[in-house]
Amino acid sequence: MTRPPEARTLGELRRSGWISRSVREELRANVVGRLRAGRRSFEEIHGYDDSVVPAVERALLCGHDLVFLGERGQAKSRMIRALAALLDEWIPQVAGSEIRDDPTAPVSALARERVAREGDACPIEWVHRSDRFVEKLATPDTSVADLIGDVDPARVAEGRSLSDELTLHFGLIPRSNRGIFCVNELPDLTEKVQVGLFDIMEERDVQVKGYRVRLPLDVLIVASANPEDYTSRGRIITPLKDRYSAQIRTHYPKERELELRIVRQEMELPAPEGLRCFVPEFMEELIAEITFQARNHPDVNQASGVSVRMSIANYETLVSAAVHRALRLREPEAVPRISDLPALAASTSGKLELEYAGAERSDGEVVEDLFKRAAKRIFDERVEPAPLDSIVKAFDAGWKIEVSADMSAAEYLQGLDQIPGLRDAAFALAKSESPALVASAIEFVLEGLHLSNRLNKTQHEGGELYTRA
Repeated sequence: MTRPPEARTLGELRRSGWISRSVREELRANVVGRLRAGRRSFEEIHGYDDSVVPAVERALLCGHDLVFLGERGQAKSRMIRALAALLDEWIPQVAGSEIRDDPTAPVSALARERVAREGDACPIEWVHRSDRFVEKLATPDTSVADLIGDVDPARVAEGRSLSDELTLHFGLIPRSNRGIFCVNELPDLTEKVQVGLFDIMEERDVQVKGYRVRLPLDVLIVASANPEDYTSRGRIITPLKDRYSAQIRTHYPKERELELRIVRQEMELPAPEGLRCFVPEFMEELIAEITFQARNHPDVNQASGVSVRMSIANYETLVSAAVHRALRLREPEAVPRISDLPALAASTSGKLELEYAGAERSDGEVVEDLFKRAAKRIFDERVEPAPLDSIVKAFDAGWKIEVSADMSAAEYLQGLDQIPGLRDAAFALAKSESPALVASAIEFVLEGLHLSNRLNKTQHEGGELYTRA
């Protein structure tokens, strides 16, 4: 953050050459500047460069109010909050103004009176763009007074007339003047409040309990909503829907790598100091693929969506399981394995909403099916088929391998060279000689063969046993 300009009075501001411009003019000019410079308008948003971001930029160039439509976890709120970075860094206001009055064109009675009385000596304050974004989560108990304002009984008790504008206590929207106001989950507002909101958007008038205050508000009004609710059959009134000139449809990442890029940006690895923690690529891809499978699974309600937050929570939980094992076994490395997947039931079930068409399946059954589908998909993509036949032949000859989330990495390496092909397959996946990484790769190969119906797997109290017969 840079220091604010030096001007401290209206006269100094005028002599500085500062030129007033509206919020929409600010946004338009700053978007134009970024486009010309080849800079991204939204630095921390991934996967929207060819879809959502251009639509938002076009809307800002038009000066349109926007509504973002999308299922949960599609970065709607993050996109909206990022709009504040496109505002000018500093703007002046009349000192003490409740609604950020422009010193060169004040709109509130208090600011108009002060500028008229003090002239060029009128003190000003500088407002940073981070303070020009106001966000409100829509709830059924949100009132017109919350958004627009109400008569302040204390000011009436002081002797002011109800017709005096100074008796008003401004709500969130007037206090967002010369900034951005966001309503999250817009359809959750009652119809009465929605009516009050579209009057503000169309006429920029504030009307409180029959007293009309003409305030030419300068505010960009942005909203987010679920697509199902944002219809005439949902909870949105048609006139309000018509007020939003730009309707931006968000979406989930279309590629695993984009999903993982978001996960890496947002996650917090719970690795304690002194413990090396590493997640191999095939396990990272498995985490993302579980989410991708959920977004297409017939037993998962797709209308409610499957958030990227599920990938983030699963990644963190998987790492925690590996850390938990490494600490108990006093190992220097924590590397997740297939046998750690049951720990993900806790972070997956709560992120899914199931729908049943026919026979019901429990949450646990659906989650386990997602794990299997994802593991099979990554196995087919990642593991070279050449060494697999020799591995299966070794099991035909009587080999059995037991795995467990409680086994040390060193136990996995015992007898590794006696099973032809297993070392080659494991090292090709691990890309390292680290025992913990090789142990993870061994488990992944064995699970892939099981899911390909080439090995059997039986569960027992101590872990899982892979056999041929």
